[in-house]
Amino acid sequence: MTTNHFENGSLTREYAVKLILLLGLVSLLADVAYEGARSIVGPFFEVLGASATVVGVVTGLGEFIGYGLRSIFGYLSDKRGEYWTPTILGYLSVFFSIPTLALVGYWELAAILLIVERMGKAVRTPARDAILSYAASRVGRGWGFGLHEAMDQMGAVLGPLLVTAVLHFRGYSESFAFLALPAGLALGVLLFCRKLYPSPQRLELREKGVEGGGRVSPIFWVYSVFVIISVSGCASFPLIAYHLKLSSVFSDIQIPILFALAMGVDALAALLVGRVYDRVRLLSLVFIPSLTLPIAPLAFLRGDQHLVITAMLLWGAVMGVQETVMRAAVGEMSPLSRRGFTYGVFAALYGASWLFGNTVMGILYGISPNYLVIFSVSLELLAFVPYFGLLKMDFEESR
Repeated sequence: MTTNHFENGSLTREYAVKLILLLGLVSLLADVAYEGARSIVGPFFEVLGASATVVGVVTGLGEFIGYGLRSIFGYLSDKRGEYWTPTILGYLSVFFSIPTLALVGYWELAAILLIVERMGKAVRTPARDAILSYAASRVGRGWGFGLHEAMDQMGAVLGPLLVTAVLHFRGYSESFAFLALPAGLALGVLLFCRKLYPSPQRLELREKGVEGGGRVSPIFWVYSVFVIISVSGCASFPLIAYHLKLSSVFSDIQIPILFALAMGVDALAALLVGRVYDRVRLLSLVFIPSLTLPIAPLAFLRGDQHLVITAMLLWGAVMGVQETVMRAAVGEMSPLSRRGFTYGVFAALYGASWLFGNTVMGILYGISPNYLVIFSVSLELLAFVPYFGLLKMDFEESR
């Protein structure tokens, strides 16, 4: 029965869309758990007695591990030609680590659990993104990744809102414990998905330039420089939330609502920019430094609620563009036989950038928020240099 889907082109496209939707549902449920936790991690660390530097280092280190190890796990997935097992193992980390935060009384233990969850993301994401790229080749990579990101961020909206309700009536421990439910449901859907789609590689459309003799396109390395610079200048939400808690700009209950608002914008931006990417390709990367530029000044300088809300709207849009356009572009630059590895390398660079940028910004915030703003703005302006280099290389390759 499975073979028939691959013998008929129209059925294959429908088959691919269903796979994208199912993986989107998995990410939606997992994000209810993870993003629900992330929306209160900044204030939670403050309650546990951690400093802004600790928040910056822990979130940056977590992102570095979550992204930095992906090249290894992506390589292993490609070598074995098996993508479902690492995906399932990676989602198990959400089920284990997030609810366990309910039992934590020291920030050191909370940091370890958050890092464990990020390590699980390193295991699952290259394999999952490779599966997505195979399916998305049938519908447009920008649209495919945009649809997945939109569903992912629906969970990121629901998670903080649900956590806000639990936090209002109970407390931090009960909020983390509640998140075991969506994490468990995500695992169930994923196992069902694996049963329906045992060989997702067969969905890949062989496009001109994708195979490239098994070599990654040279433009990928210039693209990587752009990613490093632009991502390093973007402040993480936990660092922004820590500032909002410390400066009393918003209450503990209001902060996760801000995060939910940002994730809603993320979902909308992902759908829109996914379509834009399929039309204009790398030109759409201009949204990343352009939208990131005003975030730090608006979030850290004035302490005005309206400016902070604007910063959160922009932050959500940037996350949507990063998770859609950046991932879709990697699929165009990598051959089928090295898809997992290339996604892993990209993710490692992406995570290292989060680690570097948020560690520096956490330290600078401890001195003065003004220095954090200068650092962020300077990097986003610098990101336009490799951006124009990318456009030039892309134009020359297309001639």
